[in-house]
Amino acid sequence: MAYRENKPNTPTNDAQKLVDSILDDYQKGRNIDKQDDFFDQPSKETIIDIINKLMKIVYPGYFRDRTYKSYNAGNHLATLIEDVMYRLHKQIFKVGKFIPEHEKSCPEKMEQEAYRITVEFLSRIPMIRDYLESDLEAALEGDPAAKNYDEIILAYPGLYAITVNRLAHELFLLHVPLIPRIMTEHAHSLTGIDIHPGATIGRRFFIDHGTGIVVGETTVIGDNVKIYQGVTLGALSTRGGQKLRDVKRHPTIEDNVTIYSGASILGGDTVIGRDSVIGGNAFITKSIPAGSRVSIKQQELLFSGKPVHCENDPTEEPWF
Repeated sequence: MAYRENKPNTPTNDAQKLVDSILDDYQKGRNIDKQDDFFDQPSKETIIDIINKLMKIVYPGYFRDRTYKSYNAGNHLATLIEDVMYRLHKQIFKVGKFIPEHEKSCPEKMEQEAYRITVEFLSRIPMIRDYLESDLEAALEGDPAAKNYDEIILAYPGLYAITVNRLAHELFLLHVPLIPRIMTEHAHSLTGIDIHPGATIGRRFFIDHGTGIVVGETTVIGDNVKIYQGVTLGALSTRGGQKLRDVKRHPTIEDNVTIYSGASILGGDTVIGRDSVIGGNAFITKSIPAGSRVSIKQQELLFSGKPVHCENDPTEEPWF
């Protein structure tokens, strides 16, 4: 190897030693060493660009390209649709190899299927927008701090996470691998809200604040559900690993449920009945009947340290 030669230490020689060492490390045949199909891998950067263009399609008055001197909705939409069709079609074709039933398909057939899925997905945008309108209304009605719809669309991380999830969920239902997960993990990285694209979410879904929320793959959420920051809708255990794939591992939340901050609801058999309220920091692994109010009883606050007393206040009582 080149780095074993007796050469003086210079930046160029040191760099070559590092290159040779890392190239040797690539030859160990591990999963992380794969290089041969580099150009056939989906592009995370392209998928994020597709998300940004989809946001312009979904909310035309809020995320449109403002560099144009004049704006024509039809022309602008046509440009966006053509661009998304082209890019998404290519990305779906690239992930087609991860679909078992297409693993041995000829490239022409996979190309046609990728195009069909792309067109079918884009045809669902009016339906997605209808759901998002209900989410937007729920946000304004449910948050007294919200001044108007514009503020929610432009500033609320919860609506952004829900929007990306609703788009990704449709690709998930069309059996597109990898791309939906890249989409929702991008939203997760921006908002701190982790919603798996497989989760089924009804209308009028409102996330208040949102940071730290986790919603698992097989979660089912009904209509008019409101959840606060730090809520986990998760699995009881993942020790079974891949054996648990396609098994319902996450809870069902029925209509008109509110879940306050820090609550954890776990398990595929756990059902939170409609019209229930789950208090903050509750830990639930069993089903709750409809109309329930769940809260933590008698939380104890402990104080330590020496209290400060005012010398001229004889009425002040000591802490202990």
